[in-house]
Amino acid sequence: MAPAAIAAALIAAVAGVYVGLRRRLGQRVPADVDVVRDVDDATAIDSSTGAVRSVQSAEVSLPAATIDALWSPLYLERLARTYWRFLTRATLGLVRVYYTEGERYVCLLARPFKLITFRAPEYEMDERRGVVRWRIARGLLVARRGHDSDGYLEIDVERRPSARPGCVNVAVEVEVANFYPAIAYRLSRFVYSQTQSRIHVIVTHGFLRSLAKLDLEESVVGRFVAPDEVPPPHARAGARV
Repeated sequence: MAPAAIAAALIAAVAGVYVGLRRRLGQRVPADVDVVRDVDDATAIDSSTGAVRSVQSAEVSLPAATIDALWSPLYLERLARTYWRFLTRATLGLVRVYYTEGERYVCLLARPFKLITFRAPEYEMDERRGVVRWRIARGLLVARRGHDSDGYLEIDVERRPSARPGCVNVAVEVEVANFYPAIAYRLSRFVYSQTQSRIHVIVTHGFLRSLAKLDLEESVVGRFVAPDEVPPPHARAGARV
């Protein structure tokens, strides 16, 4: 299939579920959860390179005892799995994730149609922050210059002080950085921003809202079946979104 035809098929797929996604992802936050900062979004395309950076984040206040019980590499891995489960459900099963020891394939229905291939996740964690990061390898949605580049998808969760007695604030951020979208290169940046980018933002908003329920999926790989050590998160320069 020619690149233009592949891009057109992908656009048709994401456009076809767009209306349904907006209805299905308007999840309500549980009444006992205090929303400190509702989901926000910052998405930009570098005008010179075409690289995309998209960040969605939210912050809620939850009982400290609950978070203490969940604060381990095991639950960080389950958080990662929950993101992929949500992606599949939000796209009505059209987008599915397949696992190997070294890669994760985000596919349109089946493995031959690999939208994005990620390297196996990297984990970082300490008593305050947990990070899971997937490096972008290749895929139908990735322009050639983005193959095996420094692009990545990352979930960053951070514990912060809360004004509520016995609670902590939990800030969660989902970031895509240094991503080179094939649709933008093959068609236009406008088409990308109106299709794939919109779908990503809507799905991520729904995922962040769903986390207030703390319904975390069991890991497929099961790397951290017991508490284990992972490297501490690297310090970031500059302000966080």
